[in-house]
Amino acid sequence: MSNPPVIPGLVLCLFYTVLITGADAITKAFGQAYAAPQLFALSGLLVAGFSLVMGRIGAGGTQGLRTHCPRAMALRSGATVFGSLAFYHAFTLLPFAEVFIFVALIPILSALLSGPVLGEAVRGPAWGALGLGALGVMCLFPGGFTMIGAGHLIALMAVLLGTVSLVTARYIGRRDNNLLAQVFYPNLALGLVMCAALPFVYVPMTAQDVAWAVGYAVLLFTARWVLVAALQVLPAYVVTPLMNMQFVWMVMIGALVFGEAPGPGVYLGALIVIAAGLWVLREQARPVIKPTPALPAE
Repeated sequence: MSNPPVIPGLVLCLFYTVLITGADAITKAFGQAYAAPQLFALSGLLVAGFSLVMGRIGAGGTQGLRTHCPRAMALRSGATVFGSLAFYHAFTLLPFAEVFIFVALIPILSALLSGPVLGEAVRGPAWGALGLGALGVMCLFPGGFTMIGAGHLIALMAVLLGTVSLVTARYIGRRDNNLLAQVFYPNLALGLVMCAALPFVYVPMTAQDVAWAVGYAVLLFTARWVLVAALQVLPAYVVTPLMNMQFVWMVMIGALVFGEAPGPGVYLGALIVIAAGLWVLREQARPVIKPTPALPAE
């Protein structure tokens, strides 16, 4: 029998949801006054700098930032840059609940890719749980899908890019034990690309807004490191439904900070999503029993 380390993976996933929801809240607030490069140029370089410092402390020099998967890392970095831009604009156009209805597609897409890309078999009940999670997130979209606008299309693009980044992270994590490299290179690419665009959109920032951008970088650095660690412990199709726990924090922040009053469907959807995540976790916790080979006849 083999028993997956479910409890550490669960703790990492829940911690990630708290961190990333805080970062998303700053993104939404920032998008009301500034273009994306003003947040991502500073935060991307800061996160890359944090990774560089941690790499030197933990492994000496730049050894801690080497990767054995340069092409996969380049793909992850590109998906991170364009996915970050798409999510930023989606947050400016849609309320929290409407953006994250699309995030619920990530478990489905990750599960579909986990077979051909990662070689991970998805158990039958896990597909049911993923479908249940998608159904729960639909409850968080009170307007339904009849009013599809630019924000919804951008959110869908962000989810597609986020899925590529997530599955690629799992792919790299199975070949590299180096967590910091997966944080360093995507954020370095994000910071450099945004620095190139910054002169065209720059608006003077207050000291308070600079502090918020730095806080965003700290949250994002910690969140991405925790997520990569979680993907090394549990398969992508298990981690992604657990990430939907962030809907609980989103509902709270949306109501308290942005004045988005959730209806009954929002709470129902959150409960369904949590149940779906626990269902997938239960499936992963079940030991895998390997059949005993038959003895040769005498």
